[in-house]
Amino acid sequence: MSPGDENDPSGGYADTGQTRTRLPERDPYGSGARRGGRSSSRSLVTVVGVVVLLIAAIAFANRGDGKGGSSADNSADKSAGKPATSATAATGDTPVQSKTAGIPAGFPHNEQGAQSAAANYAVALGSTEMFDKARRHEIVNTVYAPGIAAGRQAGLDSAYADESFLANIGLGKDGSAPRGETFVSRIIPVGTKVTSSGADTATVEVWYTSLFGLSGGASTNPVSESWYTTTYELKWVADDWKVTDFQQKDGPVPVGRDQKASTADDMTKAVEEYGGFTYAR
Repeated sequence: MSPGDENDPSGGYADTGQTRTRLPERDPYGSGARRGGRSSSRSLVTVVGVVVLLIAAIAFANRGDGKGGSSADNSADKSAGKPATSATAATGDTPVQSKTAGIPAGFPHNEQGAQSAAANYAVALGSTEMFDKARRHEIVNTVYAPGIAAGRQAGLDSAYADESFLANIGLGKDGSAPRGETFVSRIIPVGTKVTSSGADTATVEVWYTSLFGLSGGASTNPVSESWYTTTYELKWVADDWKVTDFQQKDGPVPVGRDQKASTADDMTKAVEEYGGFTYAR
């Protein structure tokens, strides 16, 4: 997941209609027959509350100087117009030449490179590795610009070490999942868009879906899906794009299909067997 700042709970799509939520015929993690309306509502509220808690906690730790998003607001860039029909196709130069701390690096010094950087950085910042202190420091030092990373570390360390926060999402004091359960936190970018750019700066929006929760027979927080858009402020530093600030909002959220939720075993196998991607614009 990509933790961030919830500036617009509706995501700007409040007038487009309601989104249906269909619960599975049976509890996805084996607790028995389908629950009644009241318990279903309570369970859904609990899941949503957990996700919101995660975002709010990390957003507090990550909050910037209040200037985030100004570049996008003032932009009249032609990229803000209607995208072409092939907007999600990878184009142009090969966007990734190498990796730093296991994260794609060496992006081109152009709009395409900025979009590729934002998508790959979102994946890293929303991963389960952020719950490991040593790995979190590597990620933050890699994706953030020098001078910004140091300021982020202390806040993030405090947020991720909060025992009540970890308990609410079902993790132990060290950020580990309970025995027999698998912690899932994965971001899957759907598309990117440059809203403004300069010689050495770019504002990029990343629209993505997020999988978050615990997969296991005893899990009370099963893996759920959410949709967000994060706006990254990027700067060209030391021959690569780096994050200087970001903002997050809900949506756009598609209407859910009437599909049966997978079992805990199937979800765990999928997470363990299907690797993630390196993203290229």
